[in-house]
Amino acid sequence: MRFNFNDLHIFVQAVDNRGFAAAARHLGVPKSTVSKRVAELEADLGTRLIHRTSRSFVLTDVGKDFYDHARAAVIEAEAAESVVQRRQAEPQGTVRITASVPVAQFHLADRLPVLARAYPKLDVQLHVTDRFVDLVREGFDIAIRSHFAPLSDSDLMQRRMTVERIMLVASPDYLARQGVPGRPEELVGHDGLLTAPASRTWRLKNNDGREVQVAPAARLVADESSVLLRAAAAGLGIGCLPETMTAALVGSGELASVLPDWTAGIVTSTILTPHRRSQLPAVRAVIDFLAGA
Repeated sequence: MRFNFNDLHIFVQAVDNRGFAAAARHLGVPKSTVSKRVAELEADLGTRLIHRTSRSFVLTDVGKDFYDHARAAVIEAEAAESVVQRRQAEPQGTVRITASVPVAQFHLADRLPVLARAYPKLDVQLHVTDRFVDLVREGFDIAIRSHFAPLSDSDLMQRRMTVERIMLVASPDYLARQGVPGRPEELVGHDGLLTAPASRTWRLKNNDGREVQVAPAARLVADESSVLLRAAAAGLGIGCLPETMTAALVGSGELASVLPDWTAGIVTSTILTPHRRSQLPAVRAVIDFLAGA
């Protein structure tokens, strides 16, 4: 035998409120709806549950027994719903993140321990790789990608995490040996730390909007930013790197800014997540934390 659980709930409300009119007011529905749903419940069960007239509202014997079980079922259903609501309201559970090596080193290494302390019920799992990851197919909740141009439209939700300038840096030792360039054109005579053999030109822009393209001598080529950072600190030449990556070494004096009024563009780090996953409290908490940190 099957019946509509909503009808069960309405029946319990009718009994608890001692009538259809009071139950209708409590539920915020027309009285006729309550009467109709109880009548359909009785039809599904094949028995009368309530003797009702214009003046009386009395449960039948079977109605009394049915009400006891029905009320227990409604309470259990409400308790089950409450468990789900509480779980959804608290940031807890596993959140899988994928990020590139530089993002992990310079944006997440310091932040994730703070996140873990703030939300002790979260189980954050970070997968570090420089390859492209398909979030949906590979089961990740969040990807953090750094990019120079806007990301293409996709079915993923996007939220900006950081926007930073790309700056020129070198070690004080290198600058003492080779001289401090006073304008972009002087970089031609300097050793450059480059990201690729084909990327030998730096396009620089100042606050006035002036643009200059320069090609330093290739001293070292590496497609890993951390290698270029250490090479710059070791005095091999001038590096062109994101500001966040160089901040600590500039602050300690191991690196010095070169032509600080000029930048080589900006790099944006964006948080990507499937729309459905972004609605989960645990995922939302991680996104809000990273975007606001």
